[in-house]
Amino acid sequence: MTSSPSLLILAAGLGSRYGGFKQIDPIGPRGEIIIDYSIYDALRAGFRKIVLIVAPELEEPMREHFARTLGDGIEFVYVHQNLDDLPEGFALPEGRTKPWGTAHAIRAARHVLDGPFGVINADDFYGRESYRVLHDALVDPARNGDYCMVGFELVKTLSQHGSVSRGICRADDNGFLIDVVEHTVVEPDPADPCEGRTKGADGAWSPISGRSIASMNLWGFDASLFGHLETGFRAFLEENLNVPKSEYFIPFVVDELIRKGATRCRVLRSGEQWFGVTYQPDRALAAEAIGERMARGEYPASLKQ
Repeated sequence: MTSSPSLLILAAGLGSRYGGFKQIDPIGPRGEIIIDYSIYDALRAGFRKIVLIVAPELEEPMREHFARTLGDGIEFVYVHQNLDDLPEGFALPEGRTKPWGTAHAIRAARHVLDGPFGVINADDFYGRESYRVLHDALVDPARNGDYCMVGFELVKTLSQHGSVSRGICRADDNGFLIDVVEHTVVEPDPADPCEGRTKGADGAWSPISGRSIASMNLWGFDASLFGHLETGFRAFLEENLNVPKSEYFIPFVVDELIRKGATRCRVLRSGEQWFGVTYQPDRALAAEAIGERMARGEYPASLKQ
């Protein structure tokens, strides 16, 4: 029987984006932030251990925050993403301050994960259905080592306050990922808010279906990923070690593994409305969305376990 999956949360960048964990704007009535609702939904879906990739200075503030908003009955494991955590034979270049990217962040958890696990961004709201879909895929005996990702209808991921960058998934007839095509400027179509439009390199707008499946960095893996990451990160560093802004991203890793025939990645679908706080006005919309879910009984007044 497959063990209960863990949830890996990429939270190391919270401090740099928000000026410190304690300064993150709450969206819940008791000071809850998006990550609190993500953990609550994941636990209800059947995930057990919560592994957080954090910057060292954020660990204690996060411990205090979760004790206040979620209680002390949850198994948390904190892992630091350190710039000098490199494969043997490589040394941190002088002056490097930029993190190495999401694949490097996931690699940091190689010592604490030995079974199936999901991966999420700390500041994205995915919704309870998304975690149920991901959990059920990870514990499915027929998975046979395949990886998976949960995608969202593009129209349910767009901001009303500006353009966003989105990766659009292409899948084969069996539902396995072919590739993710990046669109750097996407927004709702002014003529039809149920559709989208994307700006090309030439500045011209083109329509893009609102029903396209967007990748929002909600992945499902198992421990076999860490061997691939070690090999791939070595190859990445051989070419990019001294490129100050180079980053090793998990979508690139998955794409390369698929192209090499090393793995398959099933595209799962969520009907949830995704939201994040890309622009300042998005925060009010996020708080409103949580309030509506509370009114429907999806969340209690207090998330404490």
